[in-house]
Amino acid sequence: MFRHLLVPTDGSPLSQEAVSRAISFAKEAGARITFFCAVQPAPKMYYGIGAIFDAHTFATYRANMVGAANEILDAAEKFAEEAGVQCGKTLLVSEEPYEAIIEAAIHNQCDLIFMASHGRRGVSGLLLGSETQKVLTHTSIPVLVHRSN
Repeated sequence: MFRHLLVPTDGSPLSQEAVSRAISFAKEAGARITFFCAVQPAPKMYYGIGAIFDAHTFATYRANMVGAANEILDAAEKFAEEAGVQCGKTLLVSEEPYEAIIEAAIHNQCDLIFMASHGRRGVSGLLLGSETQKVLTHTSIPVLVHRSN
């Protein structure tokens, strides 16, 4: 049914568990995976008139963030390859991770987004927000949500 999964990951234990489950799901379905990581741009507090910073601060920040994202994606890719699942990886710089997830799914022509959720409810879910909830409400692509016990 599903042939190409987008699996967002941030390297957290919850996200790593979702990666593992997505690989099992893809293997059973004969699907391929594109692993995805959203990279946050430099914090806005560094912008503006009168800010004092090294001329290389933004480039260094971006290089560090992209490097960390690539380490996360490389680990997921290795795990999938060991399981015999065809995969790729991609990342985007975005202030809104949920928008980047949807954009990556569309760009890579994925027919399912497989992602983790903390399962927060009530006030904590409302106050903390949820990238998963935002993806669910802003995309027409099916989303499979993995919740940890």
